[in-house]
Amino acid sequence: MSPTLLALLMAAISLVGLALVALGLPGLWLIVAAVVAFGAITGFKGIGLATVIIVVALAAIAEVIEAWLGFGMARRYGGSKRAGWGALLGGLVGAIVGVPVPVIGSVIGAFVGAFAGAVLFEYSRSDAGTAVRAGWGALVGRVAATAAKMSVGVVMAVVALFAALRG
Repeated sequence: MSPTLLALLMAAISLVGLALVALGLPGLWLIVAAVVAFGAITGFKGIGLATVIIVVALAAIAEVIEAWLGFGMARRYGGSKRAGWGALLGGLVGAIVGVPVPVIGSVIGAFVGAFAGAVLFEYSRSDAGTAVRAGWGALVGRVAATAAKMSVGVVMAVVALFAALRG
């Protein structure tokens, strides 16, 4: 297979990875795997060690940003660490429950789940007003984290594609 076709395949896999990020799944790591596979198949001629390191570093930074936003926004809006954990678990459950409705169901489910999880976990230790504020913060954090991860994923894909086509 020619390097150009492999680069197009890598770009297609990157688009799938971006869709997975929107669903709350580890799509950035799918992009990393595609970049490493492309490099291995082509003998690391277009995509070399520097590109792989950049892509892995960007994915790791995006994960840190997601955790910081998810926990941080729930706490900024008055929630405890419990609200942060509730947002994380609720977001995952919501994404899974939303699966029967293609694409949009998982995205909305993850957002609603983050809100509900933060509210439930926070309400178990404080009043309803604080719990709802923490839930709102978790929802805002989840939306911001998804947008940030999608943006980083686009940068990762563009960096890899330019490296692959240049080589």
